[in-house]
Amino acid sequence: MKKSTYAILITGIAAILFATVVNAQTPAFKPKDQQLYNTIAHMDSVMFNAFNSRNLDVMKTLFTPDVEFYNDGKGITGYDATIAGFKGIFENKQAADLRRDLLKETLEVYPMPGFGAIEMGTHRFTHTENGKQIVGVMKFVHVWQYKDGQWKVTRVVSVGH
Repeated sequence: MKKSTYAILITGIAAILFATVVNAQTPAFKPKDQQLYNTIAHMDSVMFNAFNSRNLDVMKTLFTPDVEFYNDGKGITGYDATIAGFKGIFENKQAADLRRDLLKETLEVYPMPGFGAIEMGTHRFTHTENGKQIVGVMKFVHVWQYKDGQWKVTRVVSVGH
């Protein structure tokens, strides 16, 4: 599949999934596989504990070399640009208190047989700017691959910027 076709496919799937989440009048999410849900919730915490503590070395290990990061505010980036983006955030003294927190009640995890899992949810980013707390709430999709005994993100869709 061509990269542009893949990008359209991922974007379309994300739009459908987000529309379903936003419009659904269903009770709380119930995972098909509780163990997988717990594993991905743990991996999410590993990723964002590293983000919140500015640990670039850990962040580097959580993405595949061919990761594609789709961001409605910045476009599409690959591995090198994604890691450079994290490095820039971590080195930005004006964003020294920037942190990400998962809104746990929004977390959904779906199995992808033979590949891994799709994680969806909403997260809140906070930081102080000119003495005032700034809060951004955004939705995300992470496509996790389980390979060689490790969970890594292959695709990210981040919207709401």
